[in-house]
Amino acid sequence: MMIGKKIQIQKIEDYRGNLSVIEKEILPFEFKRVYYLYDVPAGAERGGHAHIEQKEFLVALSGSFEVVLNNAKAQETVVLNKPFEGLLIDKGIWRELKNFSSGAVCLVIASDVFKEEDYIRDFNDYKNYLRSFNDKL
Repeated sequence: MMIGKKIQIQKIEDYRGNLSVIEKEILPFEFKRVYYLYDVPAGAERGGHAHIEQKEFLVALSGSFEVVLNNAKAQETVVLNKPFEGLLIDKGIWRELKNFSSGAVCLVIASDVFKEEDYIRDFNDYKNYLRSFNDKL
């Protein structure tokens, strides 16, 4: 069972870095926020989090890193190391970034602006959230 989904993306030809081609032709959501993660010491972990409603799309613009995904039923590790490939992460999935190579840059495209109430930064809180969610089903 795949938790995340790797998606091929085409080279961004626009020298200004216009990402509308990704938004219109690849992603199943309109994005509201784009940011970079960089300058993580080689081999260090970036930390983990989950979003209750927000979806994310991660792209390795340079270097490589691992994305560890967890939905409490399964865990999966995906290596991103190509700028023409991204990882789609659905809402409610815990993700951690690990093992950044020197000079690695991760582009994060998000389906929503940052909302504190949507952000879970502790894995135990995440497990409690999943338990409460499953109790409502």
